[in-house]
Amino acid sequence: MPKDKTEMVYVIPLARVYWGRRSNRAARAVKYVRKFIARHFGVDEEKVVIHNTVNEYIWSRGIERPPRRIIVRAVKDKEKDIVKVMLVERPEKALARKEKK
Repeated sequence: MPKDKTEMVYVIPLARVYWGRRSNRAARAVKYVRKFIARHFGVDEEKVVIHNTVNEYIWSRGIERPPRRIIVRAVKDKEKDIVKVMLVERPEKALARKEKK
């Protein structure tokens, strides 16, 4: 049951936002993240709070080329009944990027 979750890590595929026009893909990606988390936690979309790092990561390559997938951690606050979404950087990916340089 989705309402029992308190914290989860998700890999959200954003390739679906590439199907439409190029001129607003990043904005659609942010809306898709909000919709995805709301569906998986069983809350309204207004109760999903996206951290600024997630927004910056989606917009980092511009409006036309958001990333194809994003790894986020969603934490549900039971008192306020909101879900906070934060960016997750996997340590192995960060190390692999440093070793390539």
